[in-house]
Amino acid sequence: MRGQPVGERAPTGDDAVPLVTEGLEVLSEAECLALVATRAIGRVAVSVAALPAVFPVNYCIRDGDVYFRTAPGTKLDAATREAVVAFQVDDFEAFGHTGWSVLIVGPCAEVPGEELAELEPLRVQPWAHGDRHHVVRIRSELVSGRRIAALAGG
Repeated sequence: MRGQPVGERAPTGDDAVPLVTEGLEVLSEAECLALVATRAIGRVAVSVAALPAVFPVNYCIRDGDVYFRTAPGTKLDAATREAVVAFQVDDFEAFGHTGWSVLIVGPCAEVPGEELAELEPLRVQPWAHGDRHHVVRIRSELVSGRRIAALAGG
C-alpha cells in the first residue's frame, strides 16, 4: 500500500495544502514520483547478512515502479529472493539550502523475459561497463518524500 510513513499525514487530493513543519514540506505521492522521474541516478539499499548495502543505479520509472538493469551480484540476488528494498533519490541546491529527497520502498524482482518484451524499450541503459541484461523492478509500495522549503525573506 502506497503512502506516508506511520505518524505522518500527507496531503491528499488536488487541492490539498502541503504539510510544512520546521522548513520541511511533506510531499504527496504524485509529487514524489514526478520528482523521481526527473533524475537518472538513485540508490538501492539492500540487506546483506543483516547489514545495509547501498548501490548507485541509473533507472527509469514506469507506472510508479522503478526499473534498472544489473549484472549477477548483490542486487540481482535480492531480486531473486524478492527482498524488500529501499530506493532513494534526492536533489539539492547548496547555495539556497533547498532540496528534496524521495524514498520508495517495496519488494524487488527480476522482470521475466516475456514481461520484459512488453516493457521494451525501457528508457534505461546501464552506464557501467559489462553485461547488465537482467532487469529488476522495485514495486513502489511505500512512497514518501520531503522538500526543504525556502525560508521567506532570505
